[in-house]
Amino acid sequence: MDDHPKSIRALFYEAERAREKLSTFASSNTLEYQSALRDALATYEACLQQSEHVSLFSPNETLDDVSSSDLQYMAINFQLAELGQKITGDISSRKQNLLQARTYYERFLKLLDSYDMLSKSDSRLFETYTEDKANFSTAPKDAALRRDAKISRFKQEKELKQKLQYLRANPKLEEQDEQAVRDLHLTNLAFMVHQTFAALESMAQELHILSLAPAAPPQQQGGLAPDGREKDRNQDGYSERLDGQLAGLRMSGPILDSSGKPLRPFTLLDTRQNLKKNVFRPDHNLPTMTIDEYLEEEKRRGGMIEGGGEQSGIRPEVDEDDLEKADEETLKARAWDEFKEDNPKGSGNTINRG
Repeated sequence: MDDHPKSIRALFYEAERAREKLSTFASSNTLEYQSALRDALATYEACLQQSEHVSLFSPNETLDDVSSSDLQYMAINFQLAELGQKITGDISSRKQNLLQARTYYERFLKLLDSYDMLSKSDSRLFETYTEDKANFSTAPKDAALRRDAKISRFKQEKELKQKLQYLRANPKLEEQDEQAVRDLHLTNLAFMVHQTFAALESMAQELHILSLAPAAPPQQQGGLAPDGREKDRNQDGYSERLDGQLAGLRMSGPILDSSGKPLRPFTLLDTRQNLKKNVFRPDHNLPTMTIDEYLEEEKRRGGMIEGGGEQSGIRPEVDEDDLEKADEETLKARAWDEFKEDNPKGSGNTINRG
């Protein structure tokens, strides 16, 4: 067994292989993926400690003083930040992981800034981030300016991707040509800067959402009783708790605040007695009254109109001996004939006439 510590070059390549292995997993939520993820993080951590131990980068140096092969080690903090965001856990651990990843991103930007490797726009963006980390955005609030800024950064990132593809296909890389290696590492670092600012903007939004989540209740509230049962659970297993789960995170604590505003999703449940009483009921709603009872109730409420149907079109015959009724029907008939003479059919339709 070799007890000599590994060189930073060996550690870095080992970490890179472990990171590339993560892309072979179908899901990032499996125990195998999380285990491989932590192994990769541990290797990058060892690589970072090694670089700090040998003072690989110094504030007294310039970019020209850094060898082309050492430029790749400037990305260690970036890789630690990017991988750290993929660790799963509850709300508390998620927040801690995000804060740790944000620290690594900051170290990455500070290192490049100390070597004057940030462009003017990226330097201004870094200053904006430092002034207000919680509300950081890569674009201004104005809608028009925001759209232009987003388009500009998208074009820059697209150009960097195309340049990386071209440089990686350069045959001089296989010959270890120093200028080809240097151009590749510098372009890769510039591309990582774009990814860093996008990640910092996304993390600011997520941290804000996590800050609104209710705090977890004290450990003494609930837990396990001496017999192994939950303290708020009865002997028959019934519990009044309304704890839920959202996106795989356990949600607990008060449901409403002091003003009655809901703090988290919840489900209204019936009382325990009603639940027991309804166990053997049919799975459909049974009628509560007969059809006759329903019709009588509708008549009482005035919801039904009598008459209608075929009989409603039959006019009752007039009694010939009832002279008053006969005269009334005659007058109605004459009035209707006079109305039709004064208003011929179609006389009211003037829409299509000139």
